[in-house]
Amino acid sequence: MMSRRNFLTSGAALAALAAAGEITQPARASKSGETFEITRTDAEWRGLLSEERYRILRQEDTERPFSSALNSEKRNGLFHCAGCGLPVYSSEAKYDSGTGWPSFWQSLPGAIGKRDDNSLFMTRTECHCRRCGGHFGHIFDDGPPPTGKRHCINGLALTFAPVL
Repeated sequence: MMSRRNFLTSGAALAALAAAGEITQPARASKSGETFEITRTDAEWRGLLSEERYRILRQEDTERPFSSALNSEKRNGLFHCAGCGLPVYSSEAKYDSGTGWPSFWQSLPGAIGKRDDNSLFMTRTECHCRRCGGHFGHIFDDGPPPTGKRHCINGLALTFAPVL
């Protein structure tokens, strides 16, 4: 039988291990039942990503509008997931939505996953990397032809590789 003292000591030990990154919670996207080719512990993601990228890709945060250099990127090339390097968007589908975030009217085929996001008292379509589950942003129905979609993407969720 566990005494109150043992229970409290065990709880304190578990809290210390969790704070040290030794015990990790399941990845965000696993809540939706998805599985990904690339999986890492929370501690591994923190070691690979800057604090800002970690907050966006792994905790679904949002960068300030007009803060990303990729918002004004005009060169031909590919935008890759900053978490795993998967090519996810082409410069050919990029446009200036005026919202302050890089916007695209479509992703590369098979590059993103989607799920309902019911935060902020509304339902939106969240999009993420289909390979590592990193959060990119949201998809809205107010984009240009030919799709009518606006993929509103955090610039820190992406890296850019120009085509030479």
